[in-house]
Amino acid sequence: MTPRAAILPALGLVLLIGASLCIGAASLWGGDFGAGWLLAVSRFPRTAAALLAGAGLALAGVVVQQSVQNRFVEPGLAGTPEAAMIGLLAVTLLAPGASVALKMAAAAATAMVGTAGFLALSRHVPRRDPMLLPLVGLIYGGILGAAGLWMAWQTDLTQYLGIWRLGEFSGVLQGRYELLWTIAALALLLYVVADRITILGLGEDRARSLGLNYTVTLVLGLAIVSAISAAVVVTVGALPFVGLVVPNIVSRRRGDNLRANLPLVALGGGALVLASDIVGRLIRYPFEIPAATIFSVFGAGVFLWLLHAAPKAPRRHG
Repeated sequence: MTPRAAILPALGLVLLIGASLCIGAASLWGGDFGAGWLLAVSRFPRTAAALLAGAGLALAGVVVQQSVQNRFVEPGLAGTPEAAMIGLLAVTLLAPGASVALKMAAAAATAMVGTAGFLALSRHVPRRDPMLLPLVGLIYGGILGAAGLWMAWQTDLTQYLGIWRLGEFSGVLQGRYELLWTIAALALLLYVVADRITILGLGEDRARSLGLNYTVTLVLGLAIVSAISAAVVVTVGALPFVGLVVPNIVSRRRGDNLRANLPLVALGGGALVLASDIVGRLIRYPFEIPAATIFSVFGAGVFLWLLHAAPKAPRRHG
């Protein structure tokens, strides 16, 4: 992307950040709280959380799509968030006073196991119809979700499960979102190994013939996806469709140069989730609609468009 072409997306992001900092039930001007205190404790953490969560889930979607060679799959269609919730339920039962870091570690571990199960299952799914694998993932995630719901019902933790299933940012405050900054480090790691992830998308046989350690690269990608998903679920809850629609929109516009596309995927994911959060604050102001609900409506529409719109010829980028 040329510097001139980058001006408009950068300006749009700045406007979204400004709107997020200004919009809320409490007024920045003449309210009960000082503007500086409100920005530092609530508005900035909420804005940063939306940007980080959206960027992380969009990047995780890229990794999953490359791993299974299917553009219509994302962590939400691979059972990853449902598996993370099972881990959260387990640590809540076994160690109710566990730290947030320990909860994330448990959620990441179960998310990795759940996603690995989907990848193993994907090897036995015929590839003739690209929509078959997402349907299998939907059923697989439903089974894991049902198992988590049964656990929550038996232990009277259904309220917790409901919170984790619905991604929203109203409860994000200073001291309760910092875990999401790990996504920035994971995004940097993903950028470093972007070429290996690209080769991963060629399939196991071709990847090995090009000298790639397929198993190590797959496990690394799986670990990145699991850690990102766990951090988001623990902090704000599940956000569907982000990892599906954003990578597809970017690749349709710019082709499949993964290293060049990753910054745009991260920017697009963060901006769209932040925009969804802002819209959710405005529709029934001063009440709020969860960002996950807003993005689900938008994502479903984009997904239907992706299914029926003919792909454009990708532009060449040096």
